[in-house]
Amino acid sequence: MAKVDLRTDVAHSARVYDYLLGGKDNFEADRAAAARMIESTPALPVSMRANRRFMQRAATYLAAERGIRQFLDVGTGLPTSPNLHEVVQGVDPRSRVVYVDNDPIVLVHARALLTSSPEGRTTYLDADLRRPASILDSAEVRATLDFDQPVAVTLIAVLQHLTDEDEARRVIRELVAALPTGSALAVSAVTVDSLPDNAGRTVATYNSSGIPAKARTRDEVEALFQPLRLVEPGVTLVNRWRPDGGVPDVDDNQVYMYGGVALKD
Repeated sequence: MAKVDLRTDVAHSARVYDYLLGGKDNFEADRAAAARMIESTPALPVSMRANRRFMQRAATYLAAERGIRQFLDVGTGLPTSPNLHEVVQGVDPRSRVVYVDNDPIVLVHARALLTSSPEGRTTYLDADLRRPASILDSAEVRATLDFDQPVAVTLIAVLQHLTDEDEARRVIRELVAALPTGSALAVSAVTVDSLPDNAGRTVATYNSSGIPAKARTRDEVEALFQPLRLVEPGVTLVNRWRPDGGVPDVDDNQVYMYGGVALKD
């Protein structure tokens, strides 16, 4: 993942993502990196928006159908409405959300824009995904989430920045180990299966911009969920995960991310 500092002359994954979503909280280095990605993969902004809608549907499913009221969102990125807390507090205003990111600029925006409902709570934590204990043992998390009750961990468009498979699985294993039965994990990750040449060029651009990145196969993404129980339809392209109305809103050849949700029984 990107180095934690306040430099704006170096591209950062959260700000590149913000630009790809049409946001304005980014800098020249981020826009230049994103432009190179779009040049090689013109549909990339479409894929990023499809990924954002996957987050919204997954969060709605976990809140409305699984009854989960606590969420730990790691790798939050810059606020883009509707944000996760807006989705789940729309189901139950008492829902609690902890946002975690390792970019101080992201956290400044989060504190300004991610305001909880009066009945619920949102908290923000500056921490690194690669050190789960620093997240789980933080005062912010412990004051906000009750680990005797189900918690959903969401890792949306962040795991591609953990390029070592053993490290990615360790991080998830440590996060999930802290969760009680009835908890859940939602993941989306860049895939190499969709138009491999395009995905490869996009990953190469990330890496050349100083942002470590890796695209995964479907089997590799499925392995990240083990030993949790994947809910239907399993790991799919994000546009095909329980689409509204049952019909994907974009073509498969415009999507470069897999997504899935799993439960801890």
